[in-house]
Amino acid sequence: MAIDPTTAISPTSATATGRTRMADSYETFMSLLTAQIRNQDPLSPMDSTQFTQQLVQMTGVEQQLLTNDLLEKLVTNTGSGIQTSVSLLGREVRALNDEAKLTAGQAQWSYKLDREATDVTVEVLNEYGKVVHVSKPEDNKAGDHTFTWNGKDIEGAQAPNGGTYTLRVTAKDSAGETVTSTGFIKGVVTGVEQTNGKTFITVNGVPIPWETVTSIAEVGDAPSNDNPDNPDTETPPPSEEAAA
Repeated sequence: MAIDPTTAISPTSATATGRTRMADSYETFMSLLTAQIRNQDPLSPMDSTQFTQQLVQMTGVEQQLLTNDLLEKLVTNTGSGIQTSVSLLGREVRALNDEAKLTAGQAQWSYKLDREATDVTVEVLNEYGKVVHVSKPEDNKAGDHTFTWNGKDIEGAQAPNGGTYTLRVTAKDSAGETVTSTGFIKGVVTGVEQTNGKTFITVNGVPIPWETVTSIAEVGDAPSNDNPDNPDTETPPPSEEAAA
C-alpha cells in the first residue's frame, strides 16, 4: 500500500501530537474533576475510585510518551553516532580538543595559530583548573604547532601518569591584538563508547565527541586537508616545542 508523503507522520511528530493531546485532555479532566468535587452532594459524595483510575491511566500515557522519546533518541544515536564512530576504529583522525593524558611522563597537544603571533603563552591546567605548568614557545608563526610537556609542575615535582590535563594558549600579535588559537588532537581511534546518550571515540587515551572530528585518514596516509575551500593548500608539518 502506497503512503502519501504529504500525510505520513514521523514518529517524532506523532509523539509531539500525542503529548499535546494528552496535555489538553489532562487539563480538561482536571477542570471537570474540580467542578464535580465543588458541586457534589455532601450527603452522597462521589466515588473517588473512578477518577483515581483515570489519573493512573493518564500517568501511564505520559510514561509511554517519555519512553517513546528515549527510544527515538536511541535510534538516532545508533543510526548516526555509533555507526559512524565504529567506522573510525583503526583510522587516524584529527579532532577539535584541548585535552591530553599524561602517559610515560609526557603529554602532548597540538594547536593552530590563525596568524603569526609575537607573544604566546602556553599553560597546562589540571582537572581542577589549576595551572601546573607555564611555557613561552619561540616558534609562533601561523599554522600548526605541537607542545610536549614533561609532566613536571611549576615546583618541579613529577605528576603521576594517567591524569588528564588541558592546554590553554594565549597569543598576541605585535599590536597587542589577540591571535585566535585552536586546539586539536591527532591520533588513531582505539575505542567507541556511549555516555549519557552521546557518542565518544577514544584518541590517545582521551574520549572525545565523535562530531568534533575534522579530518580522517588511513594509518600511514597523509592527513586530509582541513580547509575544503582551498584543496591545494597543504597542512604545514607541526613544529616540536618541548617543555623545559
